[in-house]
Amino acid sequence: MELRVLQYFLAVTREQSISGAAESLHLSQPTLSRQLKELEEELGKQLFIRGNRRISLTEEGMILRKRAEEVMDLIRKAEQEISITDNQISGDVFIGSGETDGVRLLARAARQLQKDYPDISYHISSGDTTDVLESLDKGLIDFGLVFSTVDTSKYEYVTLPVTDSFGILMRKDSPLAARDFLTPEDLHDKPLIFNRNTRDGDLIMSWLKKNRSEIHTAATYNLLFNASLMVEEGLGYAFALDKIINITEDSDLLFKPLSPTLPAKMNLIWKKYQFFSKPAQKFLEKLIFLAEQYPTLPAPGQTKW
Repeated sequence: MELRVLQYFLAVTREQSISGAAESLHLSQPTLSRQLKELEEELGKQLFIRGNRRISLTEEGMILRKRAEEVMDLIRKAEQEISITDNQISGDVFIGSGETDGVRLLARAARQLQKDYPDISYHISSGDTTDVLESLDKGLIDFGLVFSTVDTSKYEYVTLPVTDSFGILMRKDSPLAARDFLTPEDLHDKPLIFNRNTRDGDLIMSWLKKNRSEIHTAATYNLLFNASLMVEEGLGYAFALDKIINITEDSDLLFKPLSPTLPAKMNLIWKKYQFFSKPAQKFLEKLIFLAEQYPTLPAPGQTKW
């Protein structure tokens, strides 16, 4: 499969017509149609459903579009990194992160680095652990900020000296709203909303002292904003990190801490044996420098700071 043909394929998916794609690519329609037919023959799958006015994708075509877009993103990233001269530090740093106030530390590192290297751009994509690990494994991001236990066979990591706290996001008119804090027993009979990565034996379920099968799971989410809407509509109580959702006087929601407390440690991870671009290396060095200003140091056995 040639890269040129993948570009043709993406042009057709973008324009949703052979004629529009051919015009944008400066090719004749017969030439483009032949290339696409040969691609389908090579893969042994039908990629397009050809209608009277527009072209749509088959299931196999949608899979190829997703992978082709990832390939093109990687190529653009490689071209940018290779084009940088020895004396020039510019380019992009890609970070995947869950929704957490801890991103402030990343932003602070980027801001301080900006003074010396103003041509570095930072791209933070939000998602839960599943999203972050998938992007990291595919090489689409340089770093991932996660709360889960790190698979040290695949990733290097540093534990950041900032900690978030789990609690419960609820409506202000909830029966539990008057409590100063919530215990596991308070929630055992309530409809709960979990992050989709919550599993038996993990941090939250261990705190609850229950298995998922013993708990009423009203919904799951991957981004907390969507969970907050479900809470606001009365669907249930959401396990969430503090300082993310607006709980000011104008909000219908409030956040209650847990007892015993449930801290969430943050790990910045990257693939083992990863070759960093100069911007990514500078960012990691600056982040480590800032982290050293905090009183909390990494645990023994972690990457040296």
